[in-house]
Amino acid sequence: MMERLEKLLLPLAEAIGKNKYLVALRDGFLVLTPLLIAGSIFLLIANFPIPAWTDWLASVVVNQNTGETLEAFVSKPSSATFSIMAIFAVIGIAYSFAREMKTDKIFAAATAIMSWFLLMPYWVNGSTLINGEKIAVTLPGISTGWIGAKGIFIGIICAFASVHIYKWVEDRGWTIKMPPGVPPTVVKSFSALIPACVVMTVFFGINLILGLLQTDAFTIVYKFLQTPLLNLGDTLGAMVIAYIFLHLFWFFGVNGGSVVGAVFNPILQTLSAENVAFFTSGVGSPHIICQQFQDLFATFGGCGSTLSLIIAMFMVCKSQRIKKLSKLALVPGIFGINEPIVFGLPLVLNPAMLIPFMLVPTLNIVISYACMAVGLVPVCSGINIPWTTPAIISGFLATNWVGALLQALLLVMGVFIYMPFIKAMDDEYLKEEKENVSKMDEVDEADAIDLDNLSFDDL
Repeated sequence: MMERLEKLLLPLAEAIGKNKYLVALRDGFLVLTPLLIAGSIFLLIANFPIPAWTDWLASVVVNQNTGETLEAFVSKPSSATFSIMAIFAVIGIAYSFAREMKTDKIFAAATAIMSWFLLMPYWVNGSTLINGEKIAVTLPGISTGWIGAKGIFIGIICAFASVHIYKWVEDRGWTIKMPPGVPPTVVKSFSALIPACVVMTVFFGINLILGLLQTDAFTIVYKFLQTPLLNLGDTLGAMVIAYIFLHLFWFFGVNGGSVVGAVFNPILQTLSAENVAFFTSGVGSPHIICQQFQDLFATFGGCGSTLSLIIAMFMVCKSQRIKKLSKLALVPGIFGINEPIVFGLPLVLNPAMLIPFMLVPTLNIVISYACMAVGLVPVCSGINIPWTTPAIISGFLATNWVGALLQALLLVMGVFIYMPFIKAMDDEYLKEEKENVSKMDEVDEADAIDLDNLSFDDL
């Protein structure tokens, strides 16, 4: 089976490796990898699943004027990476795509980030108290949601479109030519003036039209992604559909947890509260689908249940790129933080990994639901367990040792499902690494001096 899947997936991996759009996406997201790994460390420290630790962080006041606690300061590095990750993604994707399009990388990337911000709404919804009454207000500002994972999909569109327009103008010679003797940096700066102005004009026109229609590009995309989720409810089918959409959103670079959670989490939290009431007072009936079911049995290690993927990477992968990434991502993955894998492997916009990325969580949900429905595993009690609690431990705390065993079996199942897909991807990366080594050897041989054939008679 693995050999057949490899034969099927290798051509797909090779096609992806030659597609300039997917190459730009892959290389562009690599800009995020070191930042997300660093941010993951601080995120783990701030949310380490020991109540005494998190309570202590929240009790230590650092800034007496603002009331900021040590928890706020420890959480800030993750905010400086995860909360504004779309900015880095747009720059990296535009830079990589400009390289593929053979145009100036720095100025194209700067133009792309400008066009993205040009489409962004500069207002934030809030509220204030007037005479004890809560009044909705709209304030000038930039929402951190738009510059975070929620804004990546629009960022990808802006990066590709702006670089295309930039290159189109440049190819037609609509650039300012400087006389000889002018420093190269100044020449490049003036050469980018007209292409950047054209890109700005195009995106200004788009933003103006959408403004006249009383909307904006960011809001349109967000509402379009949310619409299919409005009728989800308390059923296995709803949970499966929600997670299919959640992982599709992640596949396109949108934080699926935020999008799906905005609609689905209130339902799950209500069900968890009813579970607590049932187990404490016997009122009502228990629900299999609840917040703890989603957090502890749907995925392990983050979206896509990527802890299984990391284990599979350790077992079968030989390329240096994947081996080193698996080592870096293991500890964050144990605690449910998987952005280094999602954007570093990457899983985003990677068709070769889409099937296991969606299949593993779906099977986790269906199998866990079936085990609880027939009574093999107790229903989650509804007690709030931190999402950073590692698998097996979290299953034991939410149910009992049977729940921990179920998590372990599902984790192993995910490893075997991911294994052939990551092996095919690893073979492609390994091939690229060997080609790069061969090219370096050829360069070294060409530069080498053969002293055996050196004759002083020729002098």
